[in-house]
Amino acid sequence: MKILLIGECSNLHWTLAQGLRILGHEVHVAASHNGWRQYKFDISLNRQTSSFKDGLLCLGRILYHFPKFRNYDIVQINHPYFLRIRSEKALPFYRYLKKYNKKIFLGAFGTDYYYAKACMETNTFRYSDFKIGNTFKDTPTNRIELQECLTGGTARANQEIAKTCNGIIACLWEYYVSYAPYFEDKVTFIPLPINCNEITSRVHNIPDKLNFFIGIQSERSDVKGTDIMYPVLKKVQQKYPDLCHITEAKNIPYIQYQKLLDGADVQLDQLYSYTPSMNSLLAMAKGIVVVGGGEEENYDILNEKQLRPIINVYPSEEDIFQKLEDIVLHKERIPELSAQSIEYVQKHHDYIKVAQEYVDFWTTH
Repeated sequence: MKILLIGECSNLHWTLAQGLRILGHEVHVAASHNGWRQYKFDISLNRQTSSFKDGLLCLGRILYHFPKFRNYDIVQINHPYFLRIRSEKALPFYRYLKKYNKKIFLGAFGTDYYYAKACMETNTFRYSDFKIGNTFKDTPTNRIELQECLTGGTARANQEIAKTCNGIIACLWEYYVSYAPYFEDKVTFIPLPINCNEITSRVHNIPDKLNFFIGIQSERSDVKGTDIMYPVLKKVQQKYPDLCHITEAKNIPYIQYQKLLDGADVQLDQLYSYTPSMNSLLAMAKGIVVVGGGEEENYDILNEKQLRPIINVYPSEEDIFQKLEDIVLHKERIPELSAQSIEYVQKHHDYIKVAQEYVDFWTTH
């Protein structure tokens, strides 16, 4: 098949494309570097910053390339905000793709109308980016995201795209259960793809001094939960200075992020997630133990009955401190959790296996 993947999220589309090519498909990834993250692509729809000038340059790239985005068997977009221009302004381009290609699919890969609606209007989640229990997390980022996702351009674009596309693929349990009540017949869950061939895996021994790794995106610290996790981590390190230290990666390109990650024993990531992210899975594939999203819902949707490699945390300072202190004082758990992490990724997230799941879904919808 001839396949076009538009937009990017933590190199998901790039890794998926690698698997699809091995299966014999012709694949093009059209995306943006996404600022300092420096994601990979085949066709540049790059927008370096949110400035008006860069917006015009991005629009120019879109207008240049879009006439060539025809006659694909499959087109998949990663989000209603798939072109790095406002979602409602991207709608005409979505309609163009739908008109001139055989099938078009929506990736449920991030915060959008249906996820925000599930967070705010249902009891689907015990906690989320926006609420803990019944308490709203009133932050500037959340106020802006909720306005855009629930009543703004993203809401309007998301609803039209979801209703008119051929199918919807959710990469996390959270996104799947957000769409399922509305699109049961056209939504599926497919795990995130990880190319283990590009990763050096090793089962970690019991370290003399535990190396904690935390990646920080300054503009999204409150969304990712690092604004809570990092101060707690520093308290643990101050209490046990001879037993652990911290490696911090702040706003650095993806390649540099991976290099820093290599020296870690434990990674902290995604406080409000029920499932591991691409960055968490990358760490796990290396044999690094992850502290973050590993709720039972994650294992259930994968039908995983035995492996439990993730140190799951509830979004409270007390629970985070207790889990971090426990792993510092019981470093003998590291080898087993490390081995389970590698096995978990190879079993559920192999990029060729995941690519075949995409092909199977695309061809039947």
